[in-house]
Amino acid sequence: MLILDRDGVINFDSDDFIKSADEWQPIPFSLAAIAQFKRAGWLVAVATNQSGIARGYYDRLALRAMHRKLNQLLVSEFNVQLDWLCYAPYLSDQPNVARKPLTGMLRQISLTLNRPLQQQIMVGDTLADIQAAQAVGMRPYLVRSGKGERTLAAHPELAKHLPVYDDLAAVAAGLLTQSKE
Repeated sequence: MLILDRDGVINFDSDDFIKSADEWQPIPFSLAAIAQFKRAGWLVAVATNQSGIARGYYDRLALRAMHRKLNQLLVSEFNVQLDWLCYAPYLSDQPNVARKPLTGMLRQISLTLNRPLQQQIMVGDTLADIQAAQAVGMRPYLVRSGKGERTLAAHPELAKHLPVYDDLAAVAAGLLTQSKE
């Protein structure tokens, strides 16, 4: 099983937030990478913090439109679907069990897909993604896309302890090549 963060892993991120389906644009080859994992038999889920809802930048309908666009592109271009997608609409200064670095979304995915989290892979671009994965015994992978470069600059020790890839396509190339060996 593979759990992905959304912004910065699947789609381009912005410090001004992604507020609409028009602003939601996939990172090149990220959707193809998801399709590669799906075709190789992996379950693929998304766990995404979406504090823009609590901040009033967009509402749940706009978020659903973004996720509908993601799913429609996966189906129309690659004939695959995500196995699950969940989000936490809370502010970081109002801790909620669902919001990463806490583990509620990951545990929800585990229960929904009936898979243990231990030794599964989580791909993210922030320290919160890494911390959430580690807290439940997952294997975190950091991507440089999105906020990944900033995360590495602030926490250079991560590069010594984690697999670090340029983007999701590079993760797919690395992991799927390893699994064939």
